[in-house]
Amino acid sequence: AAPFLHGAGYSAMCGHAVLALGRFALDYGLVAAPSRPETAVRLRCPCGPVTAFVPWDGRCSGNPVRFHSVPAFAAATDLAVDVPGHGKVVVDIGYGGTFYAFLSAEQLGLDVCSSKTRDLVSAASAVTEAVKKQFKLHHPESEDLAFLYGTILTDGKDAFSEEPTTNICVFADEQVDRSPTGSGVTARIALQYHKGLIQLNQTRTFRSSTTGSLFTGKAVQATKFGKYNAVVVEVSGEAFYTGTATFTVEEEDPLKYGFFFK
Repeated sequence: AAPFLHGAGYSAMCGHAVLALGRFALDYGLVAAPSRPETAVRLRCPCGPVTAFVPWDGRCSGNPVRFHSVPAFAAATDLAVDVPGHGKVVVDIGYGGTFYAFLSAEQLGLDVCSSKTRDLVSAASAVTEAVKKQFKLHHPESEDLAFLYGTILTDGKDAFSEEPTTNICVFADEQVDRSPTGSGVTARIALQYHKGLIQLNQTRTFRSSTTGSLFTGKAVQATKFGKYNAVVVEVSGEAFYTGTATFTVEEEDPLKYGFFFK
């Protein structure tokens, strides 16, 4: 099982963490008898089961890692939302393990590649709050998962192309993802497939506007998820070790269960 933590609590899915956990599971012996050249690592995420496919040379893991998502779907398309300070905008809402609102930064008078990050964050946060107030989400299996995790501003290049498309994900308490966002790529692929902009097994490349890091994504299987036509999406990217940490709980510690300071 894999819970995902961020600065405001927990999330239902984190694609980049799945890539990293896949490597960790092999390198630290959590998978019995890994196979070469690639090992499947099955993770139980809050959103459901997710499988990572990790390169394995017999001694250690490698990159790139890929994963297959839970069923992803378009929750709403061309939804008109009134955003204070920005007027009426049109958003799509997609699910890729968690829900995101998507729109081009251009609708907000911004450029996802050149505008200041603070301006992008403020605008995306305003969209998130507006969507929460004006649209009710539904999850086919658990209403605990029926919440909007954030807003992803894009360069508007949704039609299939060999060229990368750029986006920035603003989630939780105005946090910015350093990657193109694995669950966001999943949801964006689901929306593009729903709109007929891509076909099964057409690979797109997604770039983070903040760091320039890249993921690829493709819809690999059509399926149903409750009432929704859905797809399983394969996302591929790189994950690297930066360090290790050990956390200790002492019974006498009055704050042993943690605290939230804002």
